Amino acid sequence: MKKFAASEHKTHGESLWKFLALVAFLGAYFIYVSWKFDAATGAWLALLSWSFFVLCTPVADGGFLIDFPLRLLFGTRMIITEAIVWSLALGINIFALMVVPQVYDDALLTRLLKTILTTPWPYWSIIFISAIGTFLSIWFADEMMDVTSHSKREKHHAHGFKYKTILVLGLGVLTVLAYYQVLSDLGVEVPTG
Repeated sequence: MKKFAASEHKTHGESLWKFLALVAFLGAYFIYVSWKFDAATGAWLALLSWSFFVLCTPVADGGFLIDFPLRLLFGTRMIITEAIVWSLALGINIFALMVVPQVYDDALLTRLLKTILTTPWPYWSIIFISAIGTFLSIWFADEMMDVTSHSKREKHHAHGFKYKTILVLGLGVLTVLAYYQVLSDLGVEVPTG
């Protein structure tokens, strides 16, 4: 039992460091763009950049800033908070496109986001692929956290956890491959290493 508690602590510790790194990165980016432009533009660019990572990447990186703390503090399943995060990211972009569309033109990432958002075919496929990848990764993360905190892990494994893991990982790989293909079609080069 003592070994289980140590492994649970290690898993949460690694996630905490990832969360803190993401918060630090977003904070540093906000400071940089506020210095380069002004505080209002910096705030918009930071929010829109965050929304890009929520809506246009096939993993839960942007939403992790909210999902993980709520899971640790309140036990809220990350898939629920990720749905709220996606709604928030979409709302921010709808509002920005209506009120301050020019702010998208200030950074490469936000220009790409504006292109994706304002060109339904074929670029909304990036959002669709990203949604599949994100919600698969969040579902998998919820399952992993359930297993690490579940007092009867053997029972959890007996109910098909291994098969779910293989399915999610396989779908995740297919999602990432499709994502890279769409980006390639867009002419966006993705660094490979």
